[in-house]
Amino acid sequence: MEWQSDEFGASHAGRAGAVLADGSEPEPLYFDASSGSFGYTSSDWWLYDGTLHAPLATHLRGVCACGWRGSALYPVDWTQVDDERPYDTVVPGPYADWQNHIQHVEARTVPVPVELDDLVGQLDARLSVLADDAPLAALRVVAALERLTGRIGMVAAFHTRADEVSWESVGQALGLTEQEARSRVASYRYRS
Repeated sequence: MEWQSDEFGASHAGRAGAVLADGSEPEPLYFDASSGSFGYTSSDWWLYDGTLHAPLATHLRGVCACGWRGSALYPVDWTQVDDERPYDTVVPGPYADWQNHIQHVEARTVPVPVELDDLVGQLDARLSVLADDAPLAALRVVAALERLTGRIGMVAAFHTRADEVSWESVGQALGLTEQEARSRVASYRYRS
């Protein structure tokens, strides 16, 4: 199970990561899905329970898709993990560390003017009510917003010049990986 922030999506997807007794992270486990050449890998922490040739995780920590690893280690009490539904086990320590990481990511992003941030919040609240009370009117407003964001996004994307600022800097400003930043800017730049 992954944790995601609405704003940063897959660039900063987080999860609890397994840590072995020696302090290392185990390799992803491979599962053969059939007798053919199909299979998949997983790094879900609860799989590292020492059974079926899996190494035994002694601790957990918060990890992020961007490569960040939490420094705090949280002991795993395997007696508290439900054998039937291990994925439902609450792991508050790693989650809180990942949330703290997300706050640091957000702090490094380009600031949004307060009045626009407030306006977006008000728009969200008003449109949520309108969607319940008058869904067709809400759809008209959503269509108008899509046109507006498409047009403004295209202008902003064309003003984002890779020769003047690195893609790494663009990514940091948006809170995304370099690859996600390129994709985001391209999606606005080449919108039809």
